[in-house]
Amino acid sequence: MFEALGLSVESGLVYRAMLDHPTDSVDGLARRCALAPGRIRDCLDELGALMLVRASAEHPGRMRAIDPAVGLADMLARQEADLAARQAALAASRAAVTRMVADRAEHRAAHGERLLGMDAIHHRLEQMGRVTVQEVLSSQPGVQRAEDLDASRPGDEGVLGRGVAVRTLYQDATRNQPHVHGYAQWLISRGGEVRTAPTIPQRVVIVDRRQALVPIDPEDTRKGALHVTEPGILGALLDLYEQAWNTAVPLGAATTGDPDTGLTPTERELLRLLGGGLTDDAAGQRLGVSSRTVGRHMSSIMERLNAASRFEAGIKAAQCGWI
Repeated sequence: MFEALGLSVESGLVYRAMLDHPTDSVDGLARRCALAPGRIRDCLDELGALMLVRASAEHPGRMRAIDPAVGLADMLARQEADLAARQAALAASRAAVTRMVADRAEHRAAHGERLLGMDAIHHRLEQMGRVTVQEVLSSQPGVQRAEDLDASRPGDEGVLGRGVAVRTLYQDATRNQPHVHGYAQWLISRGGEVRTAPTIPQRVVIVDRRQALVPIDPEDTRKGALHVTEPGILGALLDLYEQAWNTAVPLGAATTGDPDTGLTPTERELLRLLGGGLTDDAAGQRLGVSSRTVGRHMSSIMERLNAASRFEAGIKAAQCGWI
């Protein structure tokens, strides 16, 4: 458990020992944990940096462990704040990349090419798949059509069969789409990695960090795509992708609610979107769910906040620090 919070195995062992045996000295902890005294001091430094131990007022020169109900809760709160900051940076990067790609899509230059229609896109994806030697990164927001997934399978199978690393981002909503979930499990079974998040960047495929496909029109990706090889645009796309990947959840992991608020990642993102002025339909499109599902989420949130209206729910959510 402690490793998931960023604490080393040895420091977690020392922390437990201090909770169970608060009067142990450094030497006592060393004997109990089978570690050298110097290593115990290193662990105490790590625990101190995470604010899980403090100087003892009763035993000068010793440290005391902070109760997990306080110390670990504070750690989670700090990690949550850091995640929120990273998501805000992701949103800003998404807007910047969208503007950049839109500007570049107006021109066909030596480093970019417009591909019109799905046949042209599939043909270029096949070409890119044949030459990739390192990795394929893709972001797939919204609803995935079964026929598009079927068209992707031969290329993905060939890439995975050559040992190329494949990382795919889907929205959380796809966990409830059997054909997408099945395809994702197929990717994982062949060595690929799949993660999900409430919202993810626009559709993109990046091959070997040297070329990428992005939609000409994010609202209708079947119109065509821009094939990009220019380093400046690729760098921005890669930064955006890595930010999204690092805040997403592996497909095999459960998306549980926040221990303090009970909000799921999707509910928290929904509050942020609606608070930003989006309608139910627009927020649903960003989350890959129907407006009816948005309504169900909001009804659940209003019930937890004991709010009679969405306006009151928004005020109470802000007061509680949920948004």
